[in-house]
Amino acid sequence: MTASLHLDAVRVAYDHRAHAVLDNFSLALDAGDIGCLLGPSGCGKTTVLRAIAGFEPLRAGRIQLGATLLSSTQVHLPPERRRVGMMFQEYALFPHLTAAQNVGFGLRRETADTRNRRVSEMLATVGLADAGGRFPHELSGGQQQRIALARALAPAPALLLLDEPFSNLDGATRDRLTLEVRSILKAAGQTAVLVTHNEAEARAMADHTGVMHNGRLVRWTATRAIIPPL
Repeated sequence: MTASLHLDAVRVAYDHRAHAVLDNFSLALDAGDIGCLLGPSGCGKTTVLRAIAGFEPLRAGRIQLGATLLSSTQVHLPPERRRVGMMFQEYALFPHLTAAQNVGFGLRRETADTRNRRVSEMLATVGLADAGGRFPHELSGGQQQRIALARALAPAPALLLLDEPFSNLDGATRDRLTLEVRSILKAAGQTAVLVTHNEAEARAMADHTGVMHNGRLVRWTATRAIIPPL
């Protein structure tokens, strides 16, 4: 089940430097909503995702997912216990595994029947029900991206983090897939946070958009997202 996300006065700094990568960073996202962090390279967007995922400790503040405290100055839940999925810019598909095997990679602890059923559901969800036997090099960039999304959604995370997932695609494919991915996430009721420097992506994908500057959230507003026709 997806969950709400709250970051309260979060501070992240490396090597005890006086300058914080994130400073007094707060936001709230309701369960099932998609948030977007928008800003130039170096403003701290990816650090927000890393802190939520558990890869960066906090110097101050707290991060809560639903009723679970993920991070504070006293608590640091390990990444594998956070029920947070991630989808990266590079997709990171295993080249020696088929599309179906890639989607099922995070389900290795499930029974074979449960894993196969979930893989089939996810392939159908992303519109690639017939592509399970193909290898990544046999798929287009857009198809690879959808397989990466299916793999991220397969374990049913409470929160999905997307780090510039469309930046390697050509303009036409990117425009189409932003709408497709939004539709998939909304149909699943998936809480998600997207990081991008592309304002058009933010408008197309997000329910709420945050503008970042020098490690701070300077604006967090509702977005008039573009909903594709049924």
